[in-house]
Amino acid sequence: AGPPVLFISGATGDAGHWTEVADDLAGEFTVLTYDRRANSRSPRPEGWTAAPIDEQADDAAALLRALDLAPAVAYGNSQGAIILTDLALRHPTVLRGAIFHEPPYAAVTTAPEEVGATLQRVVGEGMATGGPPKATELFLRMVAGDETYESLDPELRNRLLGNGEVLFGMELEAVMAYRPTPEQLAEVKVPCVVASGVDNRDPAATHHWFYEASQWLANGLGAPLVETPG
Repeated sequence: AGPPVLFISGATGDAGHWTEVADDLAGEFTVLTYDRRANSRSPRPEGWTAAPIDEQADDAAALLRALDLAPAVAYGNSQGAIILTDLALRHPTVLRGAIFHEPPYAAVTTAPEEVGATLQRVVGEGMATGGPPKATELFLRMVAGDETYESLDPELRNRLLGNGEVLFGMELEAVMAYRPTPEQLAEVKVPCVVASGVDNRDPAATHHWFYEASQWLANGLGAPLVETPG
């Protein structure tokens, strides 16, 4: 019960990332989570061979409208933050607020080639040793850490590993290619906040580039950058 809040998952696209968060918020908010197109329990459309960001944003907008939950506050994590960017640009009427958590705009960081090379190495190793499921495991361990990966609910983890073909075969290229212009970002009127883990502020941190990308988006939107723990 209460005002609607939409969570948009990043890589692996599963609603189960938000189960505990949704339980905590459900007493005050109407919480909406969903498996993104062709991920986990959402079917893969016939003839579907690519996952453009605008289609992902259209899905989120259509879901809010179909459930009569617009306008909502939306929280997008990683790839979900990029989808949320497009949602704010093209479907602003379904939103009353947007929270972007560490959007992976690698191209705007100080070391985009290094980011790309690391990703290519990890995914390549996984593909060579165990195909998309192993590549997904190594990717999750890289971005979230071994402890977090090992703590995942086994049923959720199995679903995530099953989404590797969609992630690496259809989604990743679109994610890495998407970048709004400063002029477009300046036109966003929806109240926005950008969030990044405080540990990533350190230039020596493994994932400092997430913090840099968050700063870039916050500056473009004219929005505050909020540091979260971890």
